[in-house]
This record gives sequence, structure tokens and C-alpha cells, in this order.
Amino acid sequence: MTTTDLTPPVGTGPPGGGGGHTRKASGDRAPAWRWLPIAPATLLLLLFLAGPIAYCVYIAFTDMQLTGQASASFVGLDNFERAFKDDDFRNAVVLTLVFTLVSSILGQNTLGLALAALMARSSKTVRSVTGAVVISAWVLPEIVAGFLLYTFFNKEGTLNAVLEWLSLPSQNWLYTLPIIAVSFANVWRGTAFSMLVYSAALSEIPKEVTESAEVDGAGAWQRLWRITLPMIRRSIGTNLMLNTLQTLSVFGLIWAMTRGGPGNRSQTLPIFMYDQAFNKSLIGYGTAVALLLLVVGALFSVVYLRLMREEV
Repeated sequence: MTTTDLTPPVGTGPPGGGGGHTRKASGDRAPAWRWLPIAPATLLLLLFLAGPIAYCVYIAFTDMQLTGQASASFVGLDNFERAFKDDDFRNAVVLTLVFTLVSSILGQNTLGLALAALMARSSKTVRSVTGAVVISAWVLPEIVAGFLLYTFFNKEGTLNAVLEWLSLPSQNWLYTLPIIAVSFANVWRGTAFSMLVYSAALSEIPKEVTESAEVDGAGAWQRLWRITLPMIRRSIGTNLMLNTLQTLSVFGLIWAMTRGGPGNRSQTLPIFMYDQAFNKSLIGYGTAVALLLLVVGALFSVVYLRLMREEV
């Protein structure tokens, strides 16, 4: 009697892979053609973003000038050492921090939150009118806003006219308090962004939470401090970081109002950098100052990101 050999052939097996050999994939990497759609964008980023940044870093370590020089030579850290020994540079750093603190961290952030909170309790008509007025200042070009605020703070401007009508003392604000004047100008122009961020954040807070706290006897300040602010802390951190970075780079507004003067009493780092690079033709030194400004912005970003991470 013959029997049938039921042993499967070598190298074969059930479809599920029960005992046969399985063929390994040739590789986990995606085919090269899949990168073709993003290749033009990557090339443009390298050409117009990474390339200029790398060239600026190189210039910061040279003595390049606009005029009177045949070729630039490598000077190492001389430009950075010169900056830290320069009294005008240290003055620009202090004024930049004051400008950022007054106009961004305290001004735009606080006023934007207050406007958002008030608009949340107002009628639709009030919200529409207030939003249109605040946003209209934000959408103006920076140089146009600078000229408008120059006419407002000028000695013969609108602010002094109102003060004289109220029988209050007036002064030349752009001469006596230039850094405060440009700080308030930046608050006027940039508060709309904070208002929009906080309006979106406040709309996400469940009404049941605030109503329960109000029923339990919590006052307005207690609800703000113990409920509202903790629930929108991520939006606060994001808004502070974006506003700070934008404020550190403000140039046109200050240039239109004071040009960094009188003297150097409103000369923030962007104005100081421009003066060194283009008025005094010290491209290498001015670029080194620009890199230091980039470091200041990076430090602010690290602080905000760490605070946001610790709050999670």
C-alpha cells in the first residue's frame, strides 16, 4: 500500500508564515523619488534662508566695511569683544530690555488680556467696533504707524493739545521720555495680536466652570487668578514668546519717531546695529551685533519654553 508524502516542499509554508521561510524586505528607507516633491522647497530654503544666515555668521568674524577696504580679513572674536566693551552697545542692550518689558511683556500682553476679557462680556456691537478699532492699528504698516505716533507725541502734537485743553502741563515727549514714548507707540500698534490670542483662549473656557466659581462666592479677581489664568497659561506663554521676539526686532517704528535719539536715548539694538553697519560702514561689527540680538531672542525663547514645559 502506497502512502502520499504530505511534507511541504522546502522553503514553502502556509500563507500565514507558520513554519516556512519569510522573505525580508529589501530596506526600510523610502524610495528616493518620494523626496522629489519637496526638493524645490528644500533647495529654496537652503539658498535663501540657510545660505544668507551662514554668510552673516561669517561676516561677523571679519572686519568687512562698506567703503575704503579692498577685501575683508578674518578677525575672530574681535567684533564681539568690541561690543562688550562699547558703552553705546551696553546702553542699547538696556534700552532694548526696557522697550521689551514695557511695550511687550507689560503693555501688549496685559492690555490684550484686559480687552479680550471685556469683549467677552460685551455685546456683539461693542465687540465688533472695539475689534475693528484695535485691529486697524495693527494692520497699518510700521512706518505709517511711526509717523502717526510721531505727530501724536510731538511738541505740537495731539497729546499736548489735549493736555493744554485740560490745563495740564505739556512737554516734548520725544525729547524728555523717548524710550517710553516709543514703547507706548508699540503698545498701541501691537496689542491687537494679544487681544486675538486671548479672545480665542477665553472662548475655550467652559462657562460652567466660571459660573460654579461665582456661585461658590469667588470674586472677579479670584476667578481671574485661580481659574482663568491657569486655564489659558499655554496661550499666555505662546503670546509672550511671539510678542517678545517681534518687539526685539522693531526698527521702523522707532526710526520714524526718534531715529534712536535724542543722542542715543532710544537707540535699541536694531537701531544701533543699523547705525554701525550703514552709517559708520562697519558691516562686520554691525553683523556681530545682529548675532548678539539673535542670542538675546533665543534666551527669551528658552525661558518661555521652560516655563511652559514646567506648567504642564
